[in-house]
Amino acid sequence: MCARYAPAAAADPFDRAVSSLTSLIESLSGPEALRLSHDRVEEEAEAGAREVARLLLQGHFDLRARHEEARLSALPAAGRCALAAGRTRLETGHHRELATTVGPVRVTRCALRGPGLANVHPADAVLGLPRERHSLGVRKLAVLEAVRGSYDTALLAIARHCGQPVVGKRQAEQLVRAAAVDVAAFYAARTPAPAGKDTLLVLSVDGKGIVMRPGHLREATQKAAERATHTFRTRLSAGEKSCRKRMATLAVVYDAEPAPRRVHDIIAPPGGRSGVRNRRKGPKARAKWLTASVRDDADRVIAAAFDQAEARDPQHARCWLVLVDGAAHQLTLIQAEAARRGVKIHIVLDIVHVIEKLWAAGRCFHPVTDPDTETWVGFKAARILAGDAPGAVADIRAEADRNRLSAEQRTAAETACRYLTNNADFVHYDHALKTGWPIASGIIEGAARHLVADRLDITGSRWSVPGAEAVLTLRALISNGDFQQYWIFHTRKERERLYPLPDQHDYELMS
Repeated sequence: MCARYAPAAAADPFDRAVSSLTSLIESLSGPEALRLSHDRVEEEAEAGAREVARLLLQGHFDLRARHEEARLSALPAAGRCALAAGRTRLETGHHRELATTVGPVRVTRCALRGPGLANVHPADAVLGLPRERHSLGVRKLAVLEAVRGSYDTALLAIARHCGQPVVGKRQAEQLVRAAAVDVAAFYAARTPAPAGKDTLLVLSVDGKGIVMRPGHLREATQKAAERATHTFRTRLSAGEKSCRKRMATLAVVYDAEPAPRRVHDIIAPPGGRSGVRNRRKGPKARAKWLTASVRDDADRVIAAAFDQAEARDPQHARCWLVLVDGAAHQLTLIQAEAARRGVKIHIVLDIVHVIEKLWAAGRCFHPVTDPDTETWVGFKAARILAGDAPGAVADIRAEADRNRLSAEQRTAAETACRYLTNNADFVHYDHALKTGWPIASGIIEGAARHLVADRLDITGSRWSVPGAEAVLTLRALISNGDFQQYWIFHTRKERERLYPLPDQHDYELMS
């Protein structure tokens, strides 16, 4: 090599980063900076530090490019052929852009070529570079921001973090969908923490509608939408449905230690609590696992919940409880799944739904603002909690007869009576309280709010099935506290898909 070219060839790849850091220090220590307010100095320091980080990353990639070129140049043709089958020709200077969390960088790498064969870039596999231009760091940031709020808000947050826009809205949607592809495999590979045989195993299921884009409704809903006629052009009248929603099914599985209670631990007696007795608390959920799907039907989501429960109790030695809200379709699917697996389940009707029915019934006998309604509901709820739901039903119907209520006036009261009668096998609250079982499905009701309503039901949102499924799946994953472990699993799987090794499956079988 000619002497005058030697210094350039040996230039430190990190020189630009060092120069940028020096310039930043000089700028922050100069007389102009000493006259700035703290917020201006903070902004300048943040922008300068991000540029230094970008140049450090660029310098690292440049350094690796030099090492790769030297290593591959020293390899004989046979060695290159072994590295990339049939490719013996080395070509340097291939570039690709990579959008990172600190800004765009250029990755330089070598290509191994052969007649009639696609180029192979060994550095891509070594670095684990994605197929597209966005780094895994940008992808992770996009997922965390996009599942938390609207895509528009997510793009602003990503731009603030990265110092400039690095991803578009459609790209963010695609990144979110791609990030969710390994969730099922992740949970299938995990073994839940064991629990004692006296620990309760609780399951609960619920549904929540999501407004969909045209063409993404289930067939029955789509046909109903086509048949629907509306009284008004700009709004729905009473009883009309928009037929724009697709039902998402949610399920939760959790462990809980039994916590026996009394009736008045659940509902305060008339006149309030005396304070003489301490109120006993109910079972506390732990090791919660949530799943949700708008793509799959309810039977598949329920089956997934039973899979999780069986992973926790494969011998069916624990007490399995299923909290329901009385939906007949869900009850049928739950009972069928339990029968298929040969597991005994105890079904409990959510007491909160029962009390809501009682409040509606109470308004048949009292004005809307009458304080006596609360007392009426309290007496009826206490009787039901004590195990006498049939007596409460008989009382409500007898009271409606005594007040000579018409069929229309007693509609809500009759609805409550039918609700209790139809679910008579699931309202033995006296036994549930004595044995310490939970009797309310607040966890799944809360999940319907924070998994679906807080993100997928924001004003103006319209969803495709793949987009809604990805967001819903990832929100459940984050709610379970598993995102960090999942991201490691996902990046490993993504690397295996992009850069499969000839013997990687052999290693998996041996592990």
